[in-house]
Amino acid sequence: MSDGYPDGGPPAGYEQILPGTVTAVGLTSIPVGASRAQVAVSVQAVRYRDDGVDPTSAVGFPKAVGSNFVYAGNLSKVKFIAVSGGAVLDVLYYK
Repeated sequence: MSDGYPDGGPPAGYEQILPGTVTAVGLTSIPVGASRAQVAVSVQAVRYRDDGVDPTSAVGFPKAVGSNFVYAGNLSKVKFIAVSGGAVLDVLYYK
């Protein structure tokens, strides 16, 4: 049964990340027990990877401005980079 949360899990936390265009950044405030993150992309597009290789502004899985997706992989391995300056990621964590 779902309470409206991704995959039915209870909320665990929130953070906002401002990825730049030079250095990839990971999720920085992963709550204990969190297994999924809902990510909203605003202002500028981003790219991400979770295979141990940092994305670049030209290489990685693209997510457009306005994208909202649930990431359910290893939260400590996913990294993001802005395609151009000023990207903002709003991240909701769920258990």
